[in-house]
Amino acid sequence: MIYGNIFDIKEMAVHDGPGIRTTVFLKGCPLRCVWCHNPEGLSSKPQLMYKENKCLHCDLCKQKCEHEECKPFGRCLHICPENCLTVTGREIDDKTLTRELIKSADIMGNSFGGFTFSGGEPLMQSEFLIKMLDNLKNYNLCIETCGYTDGEIFKSVIDKLQFVIMDIKIADSKLHKEYTGVSNEKILKNFEILKNSGKPYTIRTPLIPNITDTEDNLIKIKEIIGNSNWEQLPYNAAAGAKYKMLGMKYELKDRI
Repeated sequence: MIYGNIFDIKEMAVHDGPGIRTTVFLKGCPLRCVWCHNPEGLSSKPQLMYKENKCLHCDLCKQKCEHEECKPFGRCLHICPENCLTVTGREIDDKTLTRELIKSADIMGNSFGGFTFSGGEPLMQSEFLIKMLDNLKNYNLCIETCGYTDGEIFKSVIDKLQFVIMDIKIADSKLHKEYTGVSNEKILKNFEILKNSGKPYTIRTPLIPNITDTEDNLIKIKEIIGNSNWEQLPYNAAAGAKYKMLGMKYELKDRI
């Protein structure tokens, strides 16, 4: 039995691979994209989300409680009259998650398209991910990935998949490091592995104003990916809403 950390399960997903799918979001990501729209997926650990706009400032949550799940956060998660406090992220073992997922698939019947693992970055929890892929091997399986991992891990995962969705965000390595925190060397090497694997795949590029949506960047990405299926995703203007709830700074706000 192997444990992983997830922060969401989305059923009836239609943009995460072929057909109507169930998407599992794993916590933890090696990148720090300044535009990230899932900041709750960056840390590998559970995080407290605080909805300040609903808060009555009654301070009831700051009183001492004996709930084990509350102790890591120094607040009572259950007493708030406005439900301002939630925890994003839960530890779960592969057997329990497998049972949950298969149950949801059975409800969908023949219209079910398969399972997709997203994040965060699912390859950050590669051991747990591979175990889940083995548990669900009778279904259509897909990942949404930034591709930043060692080549051996990347290959071992995609060998178990029927479809891959992979981001190529910025072609220039220096700019990639400036805006995501890492160079794109591993990503481009893994794209070559993917391209030569025979697996069907889609490349995605988020169109971030003045960063990824520049003519120069898009031309260079096109040179890299050739005739690959390519989706260019519009910038989500509401992407920064979760940062304040997590006590994090939305870096893109100061750059556009």
